[in-house]
Amino acid sequence: MFSKKTTLSLASALLLAGTLLSPPAATAAPAVLAAPDIPVAAVQARLDDLQAIATANSGNRAHGRPGHRASVDYVKAQLDAAGFQTSLQQFTSSGATGWNLIADWPGGDPDSVLMVGGHLDSVTAGPGINDNGTGSSGILEVALTVAAQQFQPQRHLRFGWWGAEELGLIGSTFYVNSLAAAEKAKIKTYLNFDMTGSPNPGYFVYAGASQPAGSVAVQQMLVDYYTSIGVQTELTEVGGRSDHAAFARAGIATGGTFSGAEVVKTAAQAAKWGGTSGVAFDRCYHRSCDTTANIDVPALDRNTDAIAHALWTLAQVQTPPPGPKFENTADVAIPDLSTVESPITVSGVTGNAPATLAVGVDITHTYRGDLVIDLVAPDGTAFRVKTSGSDSADDVVATYPVDASGEVANGVWKLRVRDVAAQDTGRINGWSLQF
Repeated sequence: MFSKKTTLSLASALLLAGTLLSPPAATAAPAVLAAPDIPVAAVQARLDDLQAIATANSGNRAHGRPGHRASVDYVKAQLDAAGFQTSLQQFTSSGATGWNLIADWPGGDPDSVLMVGGHLDSVTAGPGINDNGTGSSGILEVALTVAAQQFQPQRHLRFGWWGAEELGLIGSTFYVNSLAAAEKAKIKTYLNFDMTGSPNPGYFVYAGASQPAGSVAVQQMLVDYYTSIGVQTELTEVGGRSDHAAFARAGIATGGTFSGAEVVKTAAQAAKWGGTSGVAFDRCYHRSCDTTANIDVPALDRNTDAIAHALWTLAQVQTPPPGPKFENTADVAIPDLSTVESPITVSGVTGNAPATLAVGVDITHTYRGDLVIDLVAPDGTAFRVKTSGSDSADDVVATYPVDASGEVANGVWKLRVRDVAAQDTGRINGWSLQF
Protein backbone atom coordinates (compact mmCIF):
# COMPACT_ATOMS: atom_id res chain seq x y z
CA MET A 1 0.00 0.00 0.00
CA PHE A 2 1.21 3.43 -0.95
CA SER A 3 2.80 5.27 2.10
CA LYS A 4 0.28 6.41 2.50
CA LYS A 5 -17.84 -19.45 2.77
CA THR A 6 -20.94 -18.44 2.75
CA THR A 7 -23.80 -19.35 0.37
CA LEU A 8 -25.47 -16.34 -1.19
CA SER A 9 -29.21 -16.90 -1.03
CA LEU A 10 -31.34 -15.92 -3.97
CA ALA A 11 -33.19 -13.51 -1.70
CA SER A 12 -29.92 -11.81 -0.72
CA ALA A 13 -28.85 -11.52 -4.33
CA LEU A 14 -32.12 -9.94 -5.31
CA LEU A 15 -31.97 -7.54 -2.37
CA LEU A 16 -28.58 -6.33 -3.62
CA ALA A 17 -29.92 -6.25 -7.14
CA GLY A 18 -32.75 -4.03 -6.05
CA THR A 19 -30.37 -1.31 -4.90
CA LEU A 20 -27.57 -1.61 -7.42
CA LEU A 21 -27.55 -4.42 -9.89
CA SER A 22 -31.08 -5.30 -10.95
CA PRO A 23 -31.56 -7.80 -13.77
CA PRO A 24 -33.61 -6.48 -16.67
CA ALA A 25 -37.29 -6.02 -15.96
CA ALA A 26 -39.63 -8.87 -16.87
CA THR A 27 -36.73 -11.32 -16.98
CA ALA A 28 -36.73 -14.29 -14.63
CA ALA A 29 -33.76 -14.14 -12.25
CA PRO A 30 -31.29 -16.93 -12.98
CA ALA A 31 -30.06 -19.28 -10.32
CA VAL A 32 -27.32 -17.59 -8.29
CA LEU A 33 -24.18 -19.67 -7.91
CA ALA A 34 -22.45 -19.48 -4.55
CA ALA A 35 -18.80 -18.49 -4.45
CA PRO A 36 -16.37 -21.39 -4.05
CA ASP A 37 -14.01 -21.68 -1.12
CA ILE A 38 -10.50 -20.63 -2.14
CA PRO A 39 -7.92 -22.89 -0.42
CA VAL A 40 -5.59 -20.67 1.55
CA ALA A 41 -2.74 -23.12 0.94
CA ALA A 42 -2.97 -22.29 -2.76
CA VAL A 43 -2.64 -18.58 -1.99
CA GLN A 44 0.32 -19.26 0.30
CA ALA A 45 2.00 -21.18 -2.54
CA ARG A 46 1.69 -18.03 -4.69
CA LEU A 47 3.28 -16.02 -1.89
CA ASP A 48 6.15 -18.51 -1.75
CA ASP A 49 6.68 -17.95 -5.46
CA LEU A 50 6.70 -14.15 -5.07
CA GLN A 51 9.15 -14.47 -2.19
CA ALA A 52 11.44 -16.59 -4.38
CA ILE A 53 11.24 -13.96 -7.13
CA ALA A 54 12.21 -11.21 -4.69
CA THR A 55 15.04 -13.27 -3.21
CA ALA A 56 16.44 -13.85 -6.68
CA ASN A 57 16.22 -10.14 -7.52
CA SER A 58 17.99 -8.11 -4.82
CA GLY A 59 15.30 -8.81 -2.21
CA ASN A 60 12.46 -6.77 -3.71
CA ARG A 61 9.84 -6.55 -6.46
CA ALA A 62 9.85 -2.76 -6.81
CA HIS A 63 8.94 -0.57 -9.76
CA GLY A 64 11.63 -0.45 -12.42
CA ARG A 65 13.50 -3.38 -10.86
CA PRO A 66 13.87 -6.89 -12.31
CA GLY A 67 11.82 -8.36 -9.46
CA HIS A 68 8.71 -6.47 -10.51
CA ARG A 69 8.91 -7.53 -14.14
CA ALA A 70 9.56 -11.12 -13.03
CA SER A 71 6.44 -10.92 -10.84
CA VAL A 72 4.40 -9.64 -13.79
CA ASP A 73 5.70 -12.41 -16.04
CA TYR A 74 4.90 -15.02 -13.39
CA VAL A 75 1.29 -13.92 -12.95
CA LYS A 76 0.78 -13.51 -16.69
CA ALA A 77 2.01 -17.05 -17.38
CA GLN A 78 -0.55 -18.51 -14.96
CA LEU A 79 -3.37 -16.54 -16.56
CA ASP A 80 -2.34 -17.30 -20.13
CA ALA A 81 -2.28 -21.02 -19.37
CA ALA A 82 -5.79 -20.76 -17.88
CA GLY A 83 -7.31 -19.14 -20.97
CA PHE A 84 -7.40 -15.46 -20.05
CA GLN A 85 -6.85 -12.73 -22.62
CA THR A 86 -3.91 -10.85 -21.14
CA SER A 87 -2.12 -7.66 -22.06
CA LEU A 88 0.75 -5.62 -20.66
CA GLN A 89 0.49 -1.85 -20.39
CA GLN A 90 3.83 -0.04 -20.26
CA PHE A 91 4.38 3.33 -18.60
CA THR A 92 7.29 5.38 -17.30
CA SER A 93 7.65 6.77 -13.78
CA SER A 94 10.72 8.17 -12.00
CA GLY A 95 12.78 7.46 -15.09
CA ALA A 96 12.00 3.74 -15.05
CA THR A 97 9.66 1.48 -17.00
CA GLY A 98 6.61 0.15 -15.19
CA TRP A 99 4.01 -2.43 -16.09
CA ASN A 100 0.32 -3.03 -15.58
CA LEU A 101 -1.05 -6.50 -16.29
CA ILE A 102 -4.67 -6.69 -17.49
CA ALA A 103 -6.54 -9.99 -17.84
CA ASP A 104 -10.01 -10.43 -19.34
CA TRP A 105 -12.09 -13.56 -18.91
CA PRO A 106 -13.90 -14.19 -22.22
CA GLY A 107 -17.66 -13.72 -22.18
CA GLY A 108 -20.13 -11.61 -20.27
CA ASP A 109 -21.67 -8.29 -21.19
CA PRO A 110 -18.85 -6.06 -22.51
CA ASP A 111 -20.85 -2.99 -21.54
CA SER A 112 -21.05 -4.10 -17.88
CA VAL A 113 -17.53 -4.80 -16.62
CA LEU A 114 -16.72 -5.95 -13.09
CA MET A 115 -13.04 -5.32 -12.43
CA VAL A 116 -10.92 -6.66 -9.57
CA GLY A 117 -7.39 -5.43 -8.91
CA GLY A 118 -4.47 -4.81 -6.60
CA HIS A 119 -0.87 -3.68 -6.91
CA LEU A 120 1.93 -6.12 -7.65
CA ASP A 121 4.95 -3.93 -6.85
CA SER A 122 6.79 -3.76 -3.53
CA VAL A 123 8.90 -1.02 -2.02
CA THR A 124 12.66 -1.29 -2.57
CA ALA A 125 13.25 -2.16 1.10
CA GLY A 126 11.77 -5.64 0.96
CA PRO A 127 9.87 -8.36 -0.90
CA GLY A 128 6.42 -6.92 -0.18
CA ILE A 129 4.70 -10.18 0.69
CA ASN A 130 1.87 -8.71 2.74
CA ASP A 131 2.05 -5.42 0.83
CA ASN A 132 0.84 -6.48 -1.62
CA GLY A 133 1.71 -10.07 -2.42
CA THR A 134 -1.36 -11.06 -0.42
CA GLY A 135 -3.95 -9.15 -2.43
CA SER A 136 -2.19 -9.92 -5.71
CA SER A 137 -2.03 -13.64 -4.94
CA GLY A 138 -5.61 -13.80 -3.68
CA ILE A 139 -6.88 -12.13 -6.85
CA LEU A 140 -4.79 -14.49 -8.98
CA GLU A 141 -6.14 -17.57 -7.22
CA VAL A 142 -9.73 -16.31 -7.57
CA ALA A 143 -9.15 -15.64 -11.27
CA LEU A 144 -7.75 -19.14 -11.76
CA THR A 145 -10.80 -20.55 -9.97
CA VAL A 146 -13.03 -18.65 -12.42
CA ALA A 147 -11.19 -20.47 -15.21
CA ALA A 148 -11.17 -23.86 -13.50
CA GLN A 149 -14.93 -23.72 -12.99
CA GLN A 150 -15.53 -22.16 -16.42
CA PHE A 151 -17.63 -19.52 -14.67
CA GLN A 152 -19.76 -17.65 -17.23
CA PRO A 153 -21.54 -14.82 -15.43
CA GLN A 154 -23.71 -12.13 -16.95
CA ARG A 155 -21.09 -9.41 -16.47
CA HIS A 156 -17.69 -9.30 -18.12
CA LEU A 157 -14.81 -10.00 -15.73
CA ARG A 158 -11.53 -8.10 -15.85
CA PHE A 159 -8.56 -8.29 -13.50
CA GLY A 160 -5.69 -5.86 -13.01
CA TRP A 161 -2.28 -6.05 -11.33
CA TRP A 162 -0.88 -2.54 -11.01
CA GLY A 163 2.65 -1.24 -11.13
CA ALA A 164 4.22 1.65 -9.19
CA GLU A 165 1.46 1.90 -6.60
CA GLU A 166 4.15 2.49 -4.01
CA LEU A 167 5.24 5.64 -5.87
CA GLY A 168 1.77 7.15 -5.66
CA LEU A 169 -0.84 5.01 -7.46
CA ILE A 170 0.99 5.58 -10.75
CA GLY A 171 0.03 2.41 -12.63
CA SER A 172 -3.69 2.35 -11.83
CA THR A 173 -4.01 6.07 -12.53
CA PHE A 174 -2.23 5.60 -15.86
CA TYR A 175 -4.64 2.79 -16.76
CA VAL A 176 -7.80 4.72 -15.90
CA ASN A 177 -6.57 7.84 -17.67
CA SER A 178 -5.66 5.82 -20.76
CA LEU A 179 -9.26 4.69 -21.27
CA ALA A 180 -11.53 6.49 -23.67
CA ALA A 181 -14.65 7.85 -22.00
CA ALA A 182 -16.81 5.13 -23.57
CA GLU A 183 -14.53 2.36 -22.27
CA LYS A 184 -14.33 3.93 -18.83
CA ALA A 185 -18.12 4.01 -18.67
CA LYS A 186 -18.28 0.26 -19.25
CA ILE A 187 -16.52 -0.43 -15.93
CA LYS A 188 -19.43 -0.41 -13.51
CA THR A 189 -17.61 -1.65 -10.38
CA TYR A 190 -13.98 -1.87 -9.27
CA LEU A 191 -12.92 -3.98 -6.28
CA ASN A 192 -9.47 -3.42 -4.74
CA PHE A 193 -7.52 -5.71 -2.42
CA ASP A 194 -4.32 -4.38 -0.86
CA MET A 195 -2.74 -5.98 2.24
CA THR A 196 -5.08 -8.84 3.13
CA GLY A 197 -2.90 -10.88 5.51
CA SER A 198 -1.46 -8.49 8.09
CA PRO A 199 0.10 -10.35 11.04
CA ASN A 200 -1.88 -8.42 13.68
CA PRO A 201 -4.96 -8.11 11.48
CA GLY A 202 -7.99 -5.93 11.42
CA TYR A 203 -10.97 -6.32 9.12
CA PHE A 204 -11.57 -3.07 7.32
CA VAL A 205 -13.90 -2.35 4.42
CA TYR A 206 -13.31 0.66 2.20
CA ALA A 207 -15.64 3.59 2.63
CA GLY A 208 -15.42 7.34 2.26
CA ALA A 209 -17.21 10.62 2.71
CA SER A 210 -17.69 11.17 -1.04
CA GLN A 211 -18.13 8.11 -3.24
CA PRO A 212 -19.33 7.30 -6.73
CA ALA A 213 -22.87 5.99 -7.07
CA GLY A 214 -23.12 2.33 -6.09
CA SER A 215 -20.12 2.24 -3.75
CA VAL A 216 -22.17 2.07 -0.57
CA ALA A 217 -24.07 -1.00 -1.81
CA VAL A 218 -20.82 -2.73 -2.77
CA GLN A 219 -19.28 -1.99 0.61
CA GLN A 220 -22.39 -3.15 2.47
CA MET A 221 -22.24 -6.43 0.57
CA LEU A 222 -18.70 -6.95 1.90
CA VAL A 223 -19.74 -6.02 5.45
CA ASP A 224 -22.65 -8.48 5.24
CA TYR A 225 -20.30 -11.23 4.10
CA TYR A 226 -18.04 -10.80 7.12
CA THR A 227 -21.07 -10.67 9.39
CA SER A 228 -22.21 -13.99 7.95
CA ILE A 229 -18.92 -15.63 9.00
CA GLY A 230 -18.95 -14.03 12.44
CA VAL A 231 -16.36 -11.31 11.84
CA GLN A 232 -17.00 -7.69 12.77
CA THR A 233 -15.71 -4.99 10.44
CA GLU A 234 -14.86 -1.31 10.49
CA LEU A 235 -15.24 1.11 7.62
CA THR A 236 -12.12 2.98 6.58
CA GLU A 237 -11.46 5.67 4.01
CA VAL A 238 -7.86 4.40 3.56
CA GLY A 239 -6.99 8.03 2.84
CA GLY A 240 -7.01 7.43 -0.92
CA ARG A 241 -3.80 5.46 -0.44
CA SER A 242 -4.58 2.54 -2.73
CA ASP A 243 -5.56 1.91 -6.31
CA HIS A 244 -9.34 2.18 -5.91
CA ALA A 245 -8.81 5.96 -5.72
CA ALA A 246 -8.11 6.25 -9.45
CA PHE A 247 -11.39 4.49 -10.26
CA ALA A 248 -13.39 6.47 -7.73
CA ARG A 249 -12.14 9.71 -9.26
CA ALA A 250 -13.52 8.47 -12.59
CA GLY A 251 -16.97 7.97 -11.06
CA ILE A 252 -16.74 4.17 -10.84
CA ALA A 253 -18.29 2.39 -7.85
CA THR A 254 -15.54 0.96 -5.62
CA GLY A 255 -15.08 -1.30 -2.62
CA GLY A 256 -12.45 -3.53 -1.07
CA THR A 257 -10.93 -4.96 2.08
CA PHE A 258 -7.80 -4.15 4.07
CA SER A 259 -6.18 -5.81 7.10
CA GLY A 260 -4.17 -2.82 8.36
CA ALA A 261 -0.73 -1.30 7.89
CA GLU A 262 1.46 0.88 10.15
CA VAL A 263 -1.35 2.17 12.40
CA VAL A 264 -1.43 0.75 15.94
CA LYS A 265 -4.28 -1.58 16.91
CA THR A 266 -6.39 -0.19 19.74
CA ALA A 267 -7.56 -2.12 22.80
CA ALA A 268 -11.13 -2.06 21.44
CA GLN A 269 -9.96 -3.50 18.15
CA ALA A 270 -7.95 -6.21 19.90
CA ALA A 271 -11.04 -7.13 21.91
CA LYS A 272 -13.02 -7.40 18.68
CA TRP A 273 -10.49 -9.15 16.45
CA GLY A 274 -7.87 -10.64 18.74
CA GLY A 275 -4.21 -9.90 18.33
CA THR A 276 -2.17 -7.40 20.31
CA SER A 277 -3.23 -3.88 21.20
CA GLY A 278 -0.59 -1.16 21.14
CA VAL A 279 1.16 -2.87 18.22
CA ALA A 280 0.87 -2.01 14.54
CA PHE A 281 -1.36 -4.14 12.35
CA ASP A 282 1.79 -4.80 10.31
CA ARG A 283 5.08 -4.10 12.09
CA CYS A 284 6.96 -5.00 8.90
CA TYR A 285 5.09 -2.50 6.73
CA HIS A 286 7.51 -1.28 4.03
CA ARG A 287 10.42 -3.10 5.66
CA SER A 288 12.72 -5.96 4.74
CA CYS A 289 10.89 -8.27 7.17
CA ASP A 290 7.71 -8.21 5.01
CA THR A 291 8.32 -11.83 4.04
CA THR A 292 6.22 -14.99 4.03
CA ALA A 293 6.76 -15.07 7.80
CA ASN A 294 4.82 -11.79 8.03
CA ILE A 295 1.35 -13.26 7.34
CA ASP A 296 -1.69 -14.12 9.46
CA VAL A 297 -3.11 -17.17 7.69
CA PRO A 298 -6.72 -16.90 8.98
CA ALA A 299 -6.89 -13.27 7.82
CA LEU A 300 -5.46 -14.23 4.44
CA ASP A 301 -8.02 -17.03 4.16
CA ARG A 302 -11.01 -14.86 5.10
CA ASN A 303 -10.01 -11.98 2.87
CA THR A 304 -9.39 -14.23 -0.13
CA ASP A 305 -12.79 -15.85 0.31
CA ALA A 306 -14.23 -12.32 0.49
CA ILE A 307 -12.69 -11.60 -2.92
CA ALA A 308 -14.40 -14.68 -4.34
CA HIS A 309 -17.69 -13.85 -2.64
CA ALA A 310 -17.69 -10.30 -3.98
CA LEU A 311 -16.85 -11.40 -7.50
CA TRP A 312 -19.41 -14.20 -7.65
CA THR A 313 -22.09 -11.99 -6.12
CA LEU A 314 -21.60 -8.93 -8.30
CA ALA A 315 -20.86 -10.82 -11.53
CA GLN A 316 -24.17 -12.66 -11.70
CA VAL A 317 -26.59 -9.74 -11.91
CA GLN A 318 -26.68 -7.02 -14.49
CA THR A 319 -26.46 -3.34 -13.84
CA PRO A 320 -29.83 -1.70 -14.42
CA PRO A 321 -30.29 0.28 -17.59
CA PRO A 322 -29.46 3.93 -16.96
CA GLY A 323 -32.12 6.58 -16.72
CA PRO A 324 -32.31 9.46 -19.17
CA LYS A 325 -29.20 11.54 -19.76
CA PHE A 326 -29.21 15.28 -20.46
CA GLU A 327 -26.20 17.18 -21.80
CA ASN A 328 -25.02 20.67 -22.64
CA THR A 329 -22.01 20.63 -24.95
CA ALA A 330 -21.76 24.37 -25.51
CA ASP A 331 -18.42 25.95 -24.60
CA VAL A 332 -18.48 28.49 -21.78
CA ALA A 333 -15.33 30.54 -21.14
CA ILE A 334 -14.07 30.74 -17.54
CA PRO A 335 -12.20 34.05 -17.24
CA ASP A 336 -9.80 34.59 -14.37
CA LEU A 337 -11.51 35.32 -11.02
CA SER A 338 -15.00 34.86 -12.46
CA THR A 339 -18.21 32.89 -11.92
CA VAL A 340 -19.95 31.30 -14.90
CA GLU A 341 -22.94 29.00 -15.34
CA SER A 342 -24.07 26.47 -17.94
CA PRO A 343 -27.74 25.32 -17.95
CA ILE A 344 -29.43 22.00 -18.71
CA THR A 345 -33.21 21.75 -19.00
CA VAL A 346 -34.59 18.45 -17.72
CA SER A 347 -38.05 17.35 -18.79
CA GLY A 348 -40.10 14.16 -18.92
CA VAL A 349 -38.65 12.69 -15.71
CA THR A 350 -41.24 11.64 -13.15
CA GLY A 351 -40.84 12.70 -9.53
CA ASN A 352 -37.59 13.66 -7.85
CA ALA A 353 -34.01 13.30 -8.97
CA PRO A 354 -32.16 10.20 -7.75
CA ALA A 355 -29.94 9.91 -4.69
CA THR A 356 -27.14 9.00 -7.11
CA LEU A 357 -27.51 11.73 -9.73
CA ALA A 358 -24.31 11.54 -11.80
CA VAL A 359 -22.86 14.93 -12.73
CA GLY A 360 -20.37 14.57 -15.58
CA VAL A 361 -17.96 17.49 -15.94
CA ASP A 362 -15.53 18.26 -18.77
CA ILE A 363 -13.55 21.44 -18.07
CA THR A 364 -10.29 22.61 -19.61
CA HIS A 365 -8.31 24.75 -17.16
CA THR A 366 -4.63 25.55 -16.56
CA TYR A 367 -4.85 25.10 -12.75
CA ARG A 368 -7.82 23.07 -11.61
CA GLY A 369 -7.13 23.83 -7.96
CA ASP A 370 -8.56 27.32 -8.63
CA LEU A 371 -12.02 25.94 -9.37
CA VAL A 372 -15.07 25.59 -7.13
CA ILE A 373 -17.91 23.69 -8.81
CA ASP A 374 -21.56 23.55 -7.72
CA LEU A 375 -24.63 21.86 -9.17
CA VAL A 376 -27.59 24.20 -8.81
CA ALA A 377 -31.06 22.61 -8.71
CA PRO A 378 -34.10 24.25 -10.32
CA ASP A 379 -35.20 25.69 -6.95
CA GLY A 380 -31.76 27.29 -6.41
CA THR A 381 -30.36 24.69 -3.98
CA ALA A 382 -26.62 24.35 -4.56
CA PHE A 383 -24.71 21.09 -4.18
CA ARG A 384 -20.95 21.43 -3.86
CA VAL A 385 -19.22 18.87 -6.10
CA LYS A 386 -15.66 20.23 -6.05
CA THR A 387 -13.79 22.59 -3.77
CA SER A 388 -10.69 24.63 -4.54
CA GLY A 389 -7.25 23.54 -3.36
CA SER A 390 -3.57 23.27 -4.22
CA ASP A 391 -4.06 20.76 -7.05
CA SER A 392 -1.84 22.21 -9.79
CA ALA A 393 -2.81 19.74 -12.51
CA ASP A 394 -4.72 20.79 -15.61
CA ASP A 395 -8.41 20.20 -16.39
CA VAL A 396 -11.36 18.61 -14.60
CA VAL A 397 -12.76 15.54 -16.33
CA ALA A 398 -14.76 13.61 -13.76
CA THR A 399 -18.16 12.31 -12.71
CA TYR A 400 -19.50 13.39 -9.33
CA PRO A 401 -22.36 11.65 -7.47
CA VAL A 402 -24.94 13.99 -5.94
CA ASP A 403 -27.78 13.04 -3.61
CA ALA A 404 -30.47 15.17 -5.22
CA SER A 405 -33.36 13.03 -4.03
CA GLY A 406 -34.96 16.04 -2.32
CA GLU A 407 -35.22 17.95 -5.61
CA VAL A 408 -37.86 17.77 -8.34
CA ALA A 409 -36.17 16.37 -11.43
CA ASN A 410 -37.75 18.58 -14.10
CA GLY A 411 -36.57 22.12 -14.55
CA VAL A 412 -33.42 24.07 -15.31
CA TRP A 413 -30.29 22.76 -13.61
CA LYS A 414 -27.05 24.71 -13.73
CA LEU A 415 -23.38 23.93 -13.42
CA ARG A 416 -21.82 26.87 -11.60
CA VAL A 417 -18.05 27.22 -11.83
CA ARG A 418 -16.05 29.80 -9.86
CA ASP A 419 -12.40 30.64 -10.49
CA VAL A 420 -11.22 31.80 -7.06
CA ALA A 421 -7.51 32.51 -7.66
CA ALA A 422 -5.56 34.65 -10.11
CA GLN A 423 -3.55 33.89 -13.24
CA ASP A 424 -5.31 30.85 -14.77
CA THR A 425 -8.25 30.54 -17.14
CA GLY A 426 -10.25 27.83 -18.86
CA ARG A 427 -13.61 26.81 -20.28
CA ILE A 428 -16.49 24.43 -19.72
CA ASN A 429 -16.42 22.06 -22.69
CA GLY A 430 -19.65 20.41 -21.64
CA TRP A 431 -21.41 18.68 -18.80
CA SER A 432 -24.18 16.14 -18.24
CA LEU A 433 -26.78 14.82 -15.82
CA GLN A 434 -27.32 11.04 -15.77
CA PHE A 435 -30.58 10.14 -14.01
